[in-house]
Amino acid sequence: MLKIKYITGFLTLFLLGNLNAQEQQENKETSVYIKGNALLIPIGVVNVGLEHQLSKKITVQTDALISPWKSFGGHELQYYSISVEGRYYFNEAFKHWYVGANIAGSRFIAQKWNYWNDDISINESTGISYVNSNLYQKGYSVIFGVTGGYQFQVSDKWNIDIYASIGSSQDFYKGYDRTTGERYDKTSSSYNKSGEIMPYRGGVMISYKLK
Repeated sequence: MLKIKYITGFLTLFLLGNLNAQEQQENKETSVYIKGNALLIPIGVVNVGLEHQLSKKITVQTDALISPWKSFGGHELQYYSISVEGRYYFNEAFKHWYVGANIAGSRFIAQKWNYWNDDISINESTGISYVNSNLYQKGYSVIFGVTGGYQFQVSDKWNIDIYASIGSSQDFYKGYDRTTGERYDKTSSSYNKSGEIMPYRGGVMISYKLK
């Protein structure tokens, strides 16, 4: 039984090595695109990325998002994130439909959408009441998700990449009242924790071929 495991492992490594060598032989010249999200620029949010070809149908993309707004429409919206994504194209790299797996990390000072009202919230442990619109959250998130998209060429150097991601966001944050600067959620220094499935990336990337 032990010998069979060794033989199976050796054959698996051998086949993977041959496939990798074949892919490298077929793709001696790989392409790299730099890109920016056209949908977010009008609201002053920067989202830029770099997509690098690994094989005929596989690429890896890294991108960063910066939302510097201390107040946007009366709501805190400071959000900074970095993500890494592996993509598989059904046709060939940078052409047509693809799927991907994404992991992202973020830091934020933002007001959640369900606090965009003047309803009254009461802290059950202290009995203190707060106006929702005065409350915001500060913390960080780790997100795992999947991406689907379509990329097409408009010239020799330019592509358009339309995509969206959905995944599981694990959030760690503290809540504050902007009128006092004090925490509204707990009296301790611990973080609140929450998890949810949600869309978290998307847009229209204008891509320029570097090589």
